[in-house]
Amino acid sequence: MNDYGTLIDAKTIQFKRLLPGSIDEVWSYLVESDKRMKWFAAGKTELSVGGAVELEFRNGELSSLPDEPPSDKYHDLPETVSFVGRVVHCSPPTILSFVWPGEKEDSEVTFELQKSGDQVLFTITHKRIGRQNELLSACAGWHTHLDILADVLNRGNSRPFWVTHNALELEYKKLLQSTDS
Repeated sequence: MNDYGTLIDAKTIQFKRLLPGSIDEVWSYLVESDKRMKWFAAGKTELSVGGAVELEFRNGELSSLPDEPPSDKYHDLPETVSFVGRVVHCSPPTILSFVWPGEKEDSEVTFELQKSGDQVLFTITHKRIGRQNELLSACAGWHTHLDILADVLNRGNSRPFWVTHNALELEYKKLLQSTDS
């Protein structure tokens, strides 16, 4: 299975990863703030349609390893970035979809969990991504967060967010340019 995201259309990226553990364990890393903050973002999740999905990103704190600063593109971001999405579909413990507030247009993220032998097939689909630079950020961001989730579930040291993200953003920039030609 390829770790890179698949471009479904010009505004949709999808990632599929096989993760260790049970569906219930992986689900807990999606919806429990203390677990989700280890790989993605802290915040309360209300598991009903219309419920809030609070996301508080502290990307520099995702690893115990020394981290480098973000690239110039993200240098002016505050240390903590927060927003609140809205649940549009919830079927515990297999599907959670929510609206991701955007600057100009909201997008939608869907997490799907499916048993695959003794592992979990974790699929993230992020659709209605507005602009090309937002798609690039989403590709590198999801890829990095999924790498860190795999590290956490494998009980290993988590890789540093910004070092990983910066390298992946350069790779995705080349990949996305090759799909444009």
